[in-house]
Amino acid sequence: MTAFDEKEHPHKRLNILTGEWILVSPHRTKRPWQGKTETAPPDNRPVYDAACYLCPGNKRADGNDNPAYTGAYVFTNDFSALLADTPFGERNDDELLVAESEQGICRVISFSPDHSLTLPLLSIADIAAVVALWSEEYRQLSAKEWVRYIQIFENKGDIMGCSNPHPHGQIWASSSIPVEIEKESFRQKQYYRQHGRSLLAAYIEKEQQLQERIILENEHFIALVPYWAVWPYETMIISKRQVENILAFTAAEQHALAEMLKMLTTKYDNLFETSFPYSAGMHQAPVNSGNQDGWHWHMHFYPPLLRSATVKKFMVGYELLAGPQRDITAEYAAARLRELSNNHYRQNVSPM
Repeated sequence: MTAFDEKEHPHKRLNILTGEWILVSPHRTKRPWQGKTETAPPDNRPVYDAACYLCPGNKRADGNDNPAYTGAYVFTNDFSALLADTPFGERNDDELLVAESEQGICRVISFSPDHSLTLPLLSIADIAAVVALWSEEYRQLSAKEWVRYIQIFENKGDIMGCSNPHPHGQIWASSSIPVEIEKESFRQKQYYRQHGRSLLAAYIEKEQQLQERIILENEHFIALVPYWAVWPYETMIISKRQVENILAFTAAEQHALAEMLKMLTTKYDNLFETSFPYSAGMHQAPVNSGNQDGWHWHMHFYPPLLRSATVKKFMVGYELLAGPQRDITAEYAAARLRELSNNHYRQNVSPM
């Protein structure tokens, strides 16, 4: 009888952070592709766009004017998904129609005044300024007693729903703890109580022993394709030191995170020689919510591209109705990313 081989045979992998499973079908990479392809948009944006709501000095959608900012700049979203003054209310009709009001604050952070740049094209110093602003925003928002969670994230690219090409991200503070964070909180606390150490600290140690899925590593952070990855080239950045949130980072760790973001996003762009789309975000401990034993800072990157700049992974059929499935293994994806240069394929990039 043939021995089971993860590189050849269908199998399930457990996401240790959520307790959910993913189906891996490596044999399907041999099938011919006759699915949808798309034309990659040209990457030729100007340094300044008079029609852009985020460029310095321009008028935003609500009529306010941006200042002539020269570095990273943050403001409250003109069309926020959450509002701080939402009145309290709830509904429960026989446990069948259930709703609760939600308060929140949505902030927008422009990474640079330069309309043409993205994270991999920024200098490390400029990315470090973004990291510092993330930290300051986190500090201010977490000081509000009613805030329970702060999500820092970026949607990059049209196919990820990004409504403005100017390099920017978002920060949402909410009065409740989101579902994905609830799942990760439960798993991390459970592991910590059973083993007396962080789940992700133990996971990093295992990955360092195996050297199969690590892409990048510096003194303070590690970037890898998680064993349970769903998206084709999904990655995680994990702090080597267990900290609950970005406020705990030292100046050296902030700079090391900026370096890691620069190198990882550059590898993404180099993979298919395109401005690589993704949704990325930090997962941090809930705030103003009591003991958070076991929580360990990490950042997820969920990119959709599969085979080229024009072929992406679709979550349809089985994925929507049953559970996530992938064809290429995490090990294959890590090897592809690891071998790529840390120097951007474009020539007109910002200095390091």
